[in-house]
Amino acid sequence: MRPVQNALICGLYGFITIIRKVHGIDTGYNGVIDMMDPQIERKLIEIMRVIHESDKPIGARAIADELNNRGYDIGERAVRYHLRILDERGFTNKHGYAGRTLTDLGESEMNDALIGDRFGFVISRIEEMAFRTTYDPETDKGDVVVNISYFDKDDFETVVDLVSYTAHAGYMISPRVRIFEEDSESEIHLPPGKIGIATVCSVTFDGLLLKAGIPVEPAYGGILQIENKKPSRFLDLISYSGTSIDPIKIFMNRTPTSVLEVLEKGDGKILANMRQINASAYDTAKGIMKKAEKVDLAGCITIGEIDEFLLGAPVETGKFGVAVVGGINGICALEETGIEIETNPISMMLDYRTMSEI
Repeated sequence: MRPVQNALICGLYGFITIIRKVHGIDTGYNGVIDMMDPQIERKLIEIMRVIHESDKPIGARAIADELNNRGYDIGERAVRYHLRILDERGFTNKHGYAGRTLTDLGESEMNDALIGDRFGFVISRIEEMAFRTTYDPETDKGDVVVNISYFDKDDFETVVDLVSYTAHAGYMISPRVRIFEEDSESEIHLPPGKIGIATVCSVTFDGLLLKAGIPVEPAYGGILQIENKKPSRFLDLISYSGTSIDPIKIFMNRTPTSVLEVLEKGDGKILANMRQINASAYDTAKGIMKKAEKVDLAGCITIGEIDEFLLGAPVETGKFGVAVVGGINGICALEETGIEIETNPISMMLDYRTMSEI
């Protein structure tokens, strides 16, 4: 909470609390204590994160369940109490029985608040989604991690064509996608006039390896140079351990890719990730990647050698690197054409069988 805003709101709630006590009004809510208790502040921010990550309005019970999954011992009643605080601060909108969404003020506050707590949050999110991955390449059953993107209905044909082109060229994790439309039953909340598309996220690979007993360390997100249709070197890297924002989202928003040039000429810049794996799992990891390729999960670009740099990216001693294409390169190609599209990386889990080849 910004100091000036914090002081003003604390003063306001303190004044209201005094007036209520003078008049014998007991609401059960002491704004001054709540505003000054860092533990409550952290819970409020975590609740806001859960609401932010939901693709539709979310209620107290679902929020409590998600917080319990993240290690917070909090019940539905306590969540409702915290939601009332967020409502009064203007950080949330209530949509009847459907639940709540964040206001613009809430989004801004969440992004500004407790910056120290958010370091490592991206890695925690990746680890959480990898753990929730249940997909088995041998049975072709289970859930994978997906990114969700939203675009105007009028752009539907262009989106389908270009995402298909990018995926089949090997610059996305999988050619399987899922389309969400307004008139269909959907797990996500669609803004009016928008269509949603789910693309497989590279974190799915982390889940496949973890399921096989192989711990994976998210090392870097970056811009990868492609030359003659082959990966050449990383041009820019951001360490996952040193940022409070997903590196892929940073590069997507601030560093121009040239996916269209890669598709047309074989040379250009795409988004990619690098993972580090313990040397003892080298052969097993390669075997899992080969199985993944057989079920259209062919986004692995390169498996490096033990103790050696991979495409110019440093690798820790006793480990090897794995470079994986970004699952949203097709979305980057669309943005390069001028299409307006909003993307939430590492968004949710989907049954892989509900996704179809585009």
